[in-house]
Amino acid sequence: MKSLRTLTIALASLIAAPAAFAQDATTDTASSSYDKRFAVVGGAAILKPDRDPAPGLKIDGDVAPVISASWYATPNIAVELWGAADKFNHRVKADGAGKIGTVDQQPIALSGQYHFGTPDQVMRPFLGLGYYESNFSNESIGGDGAHVGLETAKGAIATAGMDFNINETWFARTDVRYMKGDAGVRVAGQGTGEELTIDPWVVGVGIGARF
Repeated sequence: MKSLRTLTIALASLIAAPAAFAQDATTDTASSSYDKRFAVVGGAAILKPDRDPAPGLKIDGDVAPVISASWYATPNIAVELWGAADKFNHRVKADGAGKIGTVDQQPIALSGQYHFGTPDQVMRPFLGLGYYESNFSNESIGGDGAHVGLETAKGAIATAGMDFNINETWFARTDVRYMKGDAGVRVAGQGTGEELTIDPWVVGVGIGARF
C-alpha cells in the first residue's frame, strides 16, 4: 500500500500542476498541443511472468487497472510515473499438484521516455527505460506449513508503446512493458538466500488526457 499511496500523491500533484503552468503558458492557441506538458492515462493491463520461477512451478497472469502520469520536458522527452492501481493476483501451480497457492503483486515504476514525431501526429510511438519496484503480498503458498513470503522485486523496466491522438486533449494508448528483477524468498519470516526470477511482461491499453 505504501507504493500506491506514493503513486496517488504524485498523480494528485501532477493533476494540480497544469493550473499553475497555464498562468505562464503562451496565449498562442494555434500551437496549444505543443504547450500541454502533462498527461494522465488510465486503463487496464495483463501481467504475465516471462518464465517459470522454478522447475515444476508456474505462476499465472492476471489483469488489473493501471494509471500513469507524465511530464513532458520537451515535446519529445517525458518522465512517466506508472503503477498498478490495484493488485495483480496470481495463482501458483505445481506440476502434478495443480494450484498450491496465490500471491499478489503491485508494481510501480519511474521511467524516462522518448516520443517520436510531433504531438499532433495521429499515431505517435514511444520508448522508455527506467526503474521499478514490485511489492508482493498476501502470499498463500504451500498449505499449512511455514509461511513462504517474497521480498520486493527491484530492477529495470523497458517500455514500448503507441499513442493514438483523438484530438488535442484526448488520446488512446497501448503499451508493452518488461520488468527485469528477482524476488528474494523468505520462509517463516527469515531470508533463505534464494531468489525467484519472474521477469513479467505487462501489456496494457488505456485512455489519456493532456493538460
